[in-house]
Amino acid sequence: MTPDTSPVRTPNAHGTTIDPAGMRVIWLLLVAAFVAILNETTMAIAIPALNVSLGIPPELGQWLTSAFMLTMAVVIPTTGFMLQRFTTRQVFLAAIITFIIGTAICLVAPGFPALLAGRVVQAAGTGIMMPLLMTTVMNVVPPQSRGRMMGRVGLVISLAPALGPTLSGVVLDSLGWRWLFGIILPIAIIAMLLGLKWMTNLGETKHAPIDVLSIVLSAFAFGGIVFGLSQIGGHGASSGGVHPVVVIVGGAVFLGLFVWRQLVLQKKDDALLDLRIFLSRNYVIAVIIMAIVSLSMFGTFSLLPLYLQNVAGLDPTEAGLVLLPGSVIMGLMGPVMGRIYDARGPKTLLVPGTILIAAAMFVYSTVGTHTPMWFLIVVQIAMSLGLAGSFTPLFSASLGSLDRSLYSHGSAALNTLQQVAGAVGTAMLITIYSGYLHAGEQVGLSIEDAGAPGTQAAFFTAACIALVPVVLAFFIQKPADQQVGAGH
Repeated sequence: MTPDTSPVRTPNAHGTTIDPAGMRVIWLLLVAAFVAILNETTMAIAIPALNVSLGIPPELGQWLTSAFMLTMAVVIPTTGFMLQRFTTRQVFLAAIITFIIGTAICLVAPGFPALLAGRVVQAAGTGIMMPLLMTTVMNVVPPQSRGRMMGRVGLVISLAPALGPTLSGVVLDSLGWRWLFGIILPIAIIAMLLGLKWMTNLGETKHAPIDVLSIVLSAFAFGGIVFGLSQIGGHGASSGGVHPVVVIVGGAVFLGLFVWRQLVLQKKDDALLDLRIFLSRNYVIAVIIMAIVSLSMFGTFSLLPLYLQNVAGLDPTEAGLVLLPGSVIMGLMGPVMGRIYDARGPKTLLVPGTILIAAAMFVYSTVGTHTPMWFLIVVQIAMSLGLAGSFTPLFSASLGSLDRSLYSHGSAALNTLQQVAGAVGTAMLITIYSGYLHAGEQVGLSIEDAGAPGTQAAFFTAACIALVPVVLAFFIQKPADQQVGAGH
C-alpha cells in the first residue's frame, strides 16, 4: 500500500487532541533521534580501544569525535530552512538514509580514513533529527499538552548520552568496536522501513531560494568555533599547527558576518536562520539556561569516564555502569516531568532542577582516588534528576514563546547552541584536567595523584558556572497559549 505523502493539516495543534497521524510521526522521530544520539555518545570510551586496534596515535583518534561535532555544527543551523522548504517525509528519509549509510561505512571500515568518513556521514544525518523532532512536536501537539511530549524529547536528549558510555563499555569488553555500529545499524534500518510505511507530511512547505553564502558563512562560523573548542579539549592544537584560539576567533568573525547576512535576508523572509527568534525574552532566557545545562552535561559525560578509569581505576564497563542508574531514572522521569510542567508551569521543575545540577557539580569537585563507587552513582542520580527537571520546561517554554512560523528556526538555533555549549563544556573540563596531568608529570606524580586534583578543579569551575541557571530559572514564564484553558 502506498503511503499518503500529501500534506497533512495540523488543526489539532490549536485544539485539545493530537492528530493520530501526527502522533505516529512523533514516535518514529523519537526512535530515530534516540538511535542517532546514542550512536553519537558511544565513542568517548571507545577511542582508546580504537587507537590500539587501528594503530593510530591519540591525537588522530580524537578526530572521530571532533569531526562528528564539526559536521553537526555545520548541518544543524541549516535545518530551520530545510524544514520549511522540504516535507517532513523528505527530511526524515534523507536523514535516516544518510545515517544508515554512515553507520554501514563505519561497520565495514578497513582502516581509520574510512571510519572517519563514516562518522562524518553519520553526523550529517544525526544533525537533522533533533530539530525535526522538536519542530514536529510544536506543530502537532496542542499547547496545553506540549510539556508531556517534550518530556519524551527530553528523555531522548538526556537518556541517550548517558546510556552511550555504558553500552560502549560492555560492547568493547565483550564483542569489539565494530559491534558499536553493528548493533545500531539494524535498528536504524527498521526505523527507516517504518518511516517508509507510516511517515506522513505535516504542515505545509514554502518555496524559498537557497542562499549559498549563508551556508558557507554558517559552516565557517559554527564549524570553526566547535572545531577550535574540540581541539582545545582534545590535544591542544589542530593537525595543521594553527592554534585553537586562532580558529575560534576566526569562527567568531564568520559568525558576525553570518548574523549580518541573516538580518539582511530576513527582511524578505529568506534567511537561512531567522534571528527574530531572539526578540522573545522568554526564548532568550531559556536558551541561555539550556546552553549552560548542556555545558554541564556534556562536560561531565566527557570528564567522568576519564576520572573513573584513570583516577578511580575502573574498567570501561564499570565506568559506564556508574552512569546507568541515573540514566534509567532520568528516562522514567521524563514523561512525569512533562505532566508536572503542563499542570504547574516551568519554575516548579526548573528551579529545583538547576539547583540539583549545580549541587552535583560541586559534590563532584570533592572526588578523589578513593571515592566509593556507590557515592558516585548517588551523585549521578541527583544530577540526572536535575537534567530531567530542566530539559522539559526549557524545550516547551522556549519554542512555545515563538510564533508558529518561527518554530523550525527556533529549534535549529536551540540545537546549534547546545552543540556549541557541549563543545565548550568538553573543552573546558578536559583542558583543566589535562593541565593538572601535565603539571603532575613534570614533578613525577602518577596519573592517579595528578588526576584527582585536576578532576576537582574542572568540576569546581563548571559548578560555579552552573549557578547562573539557578538564578535565571526564576525568570522563565509559561507561554500564554500553554496555560490551562488558553486558546489561540
